[in-house]
This record gives sequence, structure tokens and C-alpha cells, in this order.
Amino acid sequence: MPITTCVFDAYGTLFDVAAAARQAASEPGFEALADTWPALAEHWRQKQLQYTWLRAITNAHTNFWQVTQDGLDWALEKTGLHGEAALRERLLALYWELRCYDEVPAMLAALKAKGMQTAILSNGSPDMLQGAVSSAGIGDVLDDCLSVESVGIFKPDDRVYDLVGQRFGCARDSVLFVSSNGWDAAGAAGYGFDTVWVNRAAEPVDRLPVRPNHQMPDLTGIPALARG
Repeated sequence: MPITTCVFDAYGTLFDVAAAARQAASEPGFEALADTWPALAEHWRQKQLQYTWLRAITNAHTNFWQVTQDGLDWALEKTGLHGEAALRERLLALYWELRCYDEVPAMLAALKAKGMQTAILSNGSPDMLQGAVSSAGIGDVLDDCLSVESVGIFKPDDRVYDLVGQRFGCARDSVLFVSSNGWDAAGAAGYGFDTVWVNRAAEPVDRLPVRPNHQMPDLTGIPALARG
């Protein structure tokens, strides 16, 4: 079936999750981050994801903002910066203003020019997503931002992927789902979406029962793949 709907994970896919630590490291007063910001960003992201999985399997859901704060607190302690209250506050503020990857605006505009429906499907809470979309200036090329908060469980639970069909009335095989998380692209492939893993770091494929249908190094090839 032709692709009619292109759906994107948000954090790490459209928005650069390392941008907050990178930006803070360049600002006066946060010189302690100069050498450690890459490690902090990596620990923060990994714990953020791990906490979503653990909360999903233990039926202990909370919103993504809480998970983001918990992940940061762990990362700050891991890197020896847990006593830096001003740094914590600044990093959290910057997370609401994450920059999108350079190719994102043109890629989304090209999809809309082809008549595609476009949306975000994210673990992020609605207010966080709206903040990021507004900061990146891409609201006019997105039809919706779908959040797991409407079902109360994190990806890759099928109830999250169900939100796409409920919103757009489309068949599963007419959806192209794009994520920078291999496990997310695999989960969506198992659900029945055509999927792209945006593998910016050239990492190995996760050893899971289902694999992503496609791999790309960035998002520039999405419009050509989504031919309609």
C-alpha cells in the first residue's frame, strides 16, 4: 500500500538530545562541562530511555519530564556534578529548547509538498513536545504531535503505535515510521509499520525478533523513500 503518513520519533530523531549539554558547556559559569559534556549527554540519554522501559514493564508510569529529570540527576552524579544546582537548572531549561537537526525543516516541508500527513509520535509529554516544536519552528509542517501520555505507557507498547491509526484513520502498512532508536524502529516494524532506523552513529543492529525495514545515516532520504 502506498505511504500516506510519515511519523517521527522526537528526541534523537528530529531533535538533538545532546544539544542541551553542548550549549551549557559553552556558557559562562559552566566550565566544569567543557570536557565532560559528551559523557553527561550520553549518560543522561541512556538513563532516560532505561527508565521508560523499566517503568513500562513494572506498570509504574510517570510523565517524560519526570523521567528526564531522574535521568539527569543520575548522569550528574555519575560525572561528579551532582552538587551543581545552577547547572542542573540550566540543563533542564535547555531541554525545552532543543535544536532540531539541520535537515529536518526541509525534509518535513518536502513531505508536505508531496501531500503526506506528518506527525510526531513520542514518549515526550505534550507540553515538552510543543516547546520543542515551537523552538525549532516546525509546527507548520507537522499535522500533529502524538504523546504516550494519552495511553499511559511508554514505547514500544503497541498501544502507543495504535495512536497513529486512531488519529489519521490509516492502515498500518501505509505508515512510514522513523526513529533514531533501533529498538523503537524494530518495535514499530513488528507492529506493521514500514520503518526507518536513523542510525547517525553507525551502530550495530539490535538483536531483536524484528529488525527495522530500512537504515539511513540521517533524514535527508526520507522524502524519496516515502513516494506515496
